[in-house]
Amino acid sequence: MAKEKVLVVGGGFGGVKAALELCEDEHFEITLLSDDSALRYYPTLYHTATGGKRANSSIPFSTIFAGKKVQLKKGTATTLDRKAKTITTADGIVYDYDVLIIGLGVVTNYFGIPGLPEYSYSIKSQAEVARFKAHLHEQLISDHQPDLNYVIVGAGPTGIELAGALPDYLKHIMKNHGLPQRKVHIDIIEAVPRLLPRLPRDTSRMVGRQLKRLGIKVYLGSAVQGQTADELTVNGKPVRSHTVVWTAGVTNHPFFSENHFVIMGRGKVAVDAYLQSEENIFVIGDNANTPFSGLAQTALHDGHFVAINLRRRANGKKFKGYTVKEPITVIPAGPRWAAVVWGGMRLYGWLGYTLREAADLVGFHDLEPWDKATKQWLTEFEQEDGCDVCATAAIS
Repeated sequence: MAKEKVLVVGGGFGGVKAALELCEDEHFEITLLSDDSALRYYPTLYHTATGGKRANSSIPFSTIFAGKKVQLKKGTATTLDRKAKTITTADGIVYDYDVLIIGLGVVTNYFGIPGLPEYSYSIKSQAEVARFKAHLHEQLISDHQPDLNYVIVGAGPTGIELAGALPDYLKHIMKNHGLPQRKVHIDIIEAVPRLLPRLPRDTSRMVGRQLKRLGIKVYLGSAVQGQTADELTVNGKPVRSHTVVWTAGVTNHPFFSENHFVIMGRGKVAVDAYLQSEENIFVIGDNANTPFSGLAQTALHDGHFVAINLRRRANGKKFKGYTVKEPITVIPAGPRWAAVVWGGMRLYGWLGYTLREAADLVGFHDLEPWDKATKQWLTEFEQEDGCDVCATAAIS
C-alpha cells in the first residue's frame, strides 16, 4: 500500500507535534521542512536572554526525532503550487505532498515606525538573544554603569517576563565584572490603556503591582513614534536609551498572503472545522484563525488534532470537528513570582512560579520522553554567557 506523503512546513510547536504523532503510523511518510535546525521553545527565550542556557530554549530536531521516521529538511518555503501539490523553497528545491500541514509562526511587525528595525533589539530567536546579551555586556563594560534607561516596548507576556528578569541579570553582570552596583532603570512602554490586554483586568492589576515592587515603571497609552541610535520618541518626547527591546508587534507569516490564502480580519488564515484552509491543506498554530491562536499550548493542541484526524481518515473513519481548548496562562514577573490564569482560578506569587516550573517540564515532555524532558528542564537552573569573565565567575 502506498504511503500518504505528509509535508509539514514549519518546525514550531504545532508542526513538530503533528510530525511526532504521525511518524509511527505506517500509513504516512513524514517530511518536516523548516528554516531552522531546532525548535525554539518560546516560553523560556526570555530566560536565555537574561543569562540562562541556550539549551533551555532550543531543542535540536535531531534530538526530538532521534530514531523516528521523519525526514528532516532545511529550507525556507516560498511558493505553493496547489495544482502540482508542491512546495518550493527559496533555494529552488521542490517538495511534493499528498497532505500539507503549515505552521510557520509569526514575524515581527514594527508598524512602519522609523528606526526600530535598525536600532531596537528583539528576543524572538537565538541569534537575536545572543545579540541582546552581547550588547548588555558591551554597554556596561564600556560605560562602567547601566544605560540611562532600559526600555521594553510592549506590555504583553514577553515584555513583562523580560522586564522581571532583567534587573537581576544586569546586577549579575556588574558583579562579575567588578563594576559598582548602581540602580537600574527599566521602563515598559505600552500603547493600549492597560498591560496584558488579553487577560482579565484583575490579573493586569496584580502584575502591575508586582512590577512596581521591582522598581519597573509602566507607561500605558504611550505611542512610540521613532528611534535613533541614542533615543526613543514616545508621545512626541525623547527618551534617552541605547537599549530598546521591541516586543510589541507581530504579524502573520507573509507566506500566506504571497500564496493567496484567504485572510481574516486578524490577519489569520481562514480555516474550516478541521483546520483546513483547503482540501488536504491544514493551517495550525499562530497562523490559523482560531480563538487562542498565538499561544504555544494552542499550537500543540492543533498539531495533535490534525494528526488524530489524519489517522482517523487512514483507518476509514470521518474527521472530528475542532474543539477549542482554553490554555492555562502563566506569566513570570520577577524572581520566583508568576501570575496564573486557569479558567476562573487565579494564582500569584511563589505558587504561580511553582506551577510555571511544572508547566515547563510538562511542555518539554510534550516533545520529548521524560528522561530527555527532565534534562532539558534542569537547564533552567544553569547560567550561560558568551563572556569569559562571567563564565569564570560562574565556575568559581
